[in-house]
Amino acid sequence: MRDALATVRRFAQEAVERLRRYFIVALQAGLAAGLSWYVANTLLHNPQPLFAPAAAVGTIAAAIGNRVRRTAELLAGVVLGVLVGDLIIAVIGSGPVQTGLVVAVAISVAVIFRGNGAVMVQAGSTAVLLGSVEPAAPDLAVPRTANALVGGGIAVVVALLLLPLNPVRVVHRAAGPTLDLFANQLTAAAQALATGDIERADAALQRLQAAEAERKQTTEIVAAAREVTALSPWRWRRRAQLRRYENASTHLELAFTNSRNMVRRVVALLDAREPVPPDLPAAIETFGQSLRLLHRDFLAGRTPEIARSRALDAVEAVRRARDTDLGFSGNIVASQVFIVVNELLQAAGMSKAEADQVAGV
Repeated sequence: MRDALATVRRFAQEAVERLRRYFIVALQAGLAAGLSWYVANTLLHNPQPLFAPAAAVGTIAAAIGNRVRRTAELLAGVVLGVLVGDLIIAVIGSGPVQTGLVVAVAISVAVIFRGNGAVMVQAGSTAVLLGSVEPAAPDLAVPRTANALVGGGIAVVVALLLLPLNPVRVVHRAAGPTLDLFANQLTAAAQALATGDIERADAALQRLQAAEAERKQTTEIVAAAREVTALSPWRWRRRAQLRRYENASTHLELAFTNSRNMVRRVVALLDAREPVPPDLPAAIETFGQSLRLLHRDFLAGRTPEIARSRALDAVEAVRRARDTDLGFSGNIVASQVFIVVNELLQAAGMSKAEADQVAGV
């Protein structure tokens, strides 16, 4: 019962954190959908206004960090579907067979012009709409294109001008839980290595692998914040502050990947019953501590000197471990510690040359 309650509590906390992270997206989508419907239906008197709010929601929700590009893809797909659909239907008419042919040709043309999945979806769905209408029905090509323009344009206006996210705040909220999870599993792996608990080490590895989706979400949030600071005049003053997060994000992604590989090798080390000098798990634990300190320094807006110092402590510990009789997997774990510390030092503001020099890479 205690374990079940702990699991429920953890899931509830994760759900609340996800809601805090993406609530601004829900607000943006709702506002963009309402405005798009109003413009398409009331101002433009569009006979098919439903696609305008659908386009707005798709632009905001489907590509959080690339709203402008998403709008361009939306319009490109619609225009392509309209051109191909109108041309073929004018020659062979409409119906189920014609609809299938129109869709196949529209998507093929999108592929020829190197359109991505979004362009192909819009080209295909537009072709379906045009190919399935009755010949006597009103022409939907122009309304469909107008709706795409209205929905995509309003989505961009809402996301960048009317209700732009606070780039630094959302990055804080996204990065915090991810770094905590990252550091906690490194601590678990270090303790497992120190005690020879292969099951605990494997559990830490599984948790790191499962956290890949959360890491990608954090990357997506950073991309959204970058777009806002680049294009929204209300957020330009945040550019310098966010630039530090962008640099850190790139290196922390590499540190995450290499740490996961390191924990995988910890499992192999324990399975092979190789020798474990005390400094090896200490180095992993110390690196996890430096991750936590890096996040605190970022939150406080100060230079991460403390995090750098702790990372260098991890380097010293792993150097002492290398002076002992490490096995095959143990040497790989030690090498991975050097690599992840190097990435953290660069995330903390060091140049690659400086990090290579002090981390021994």
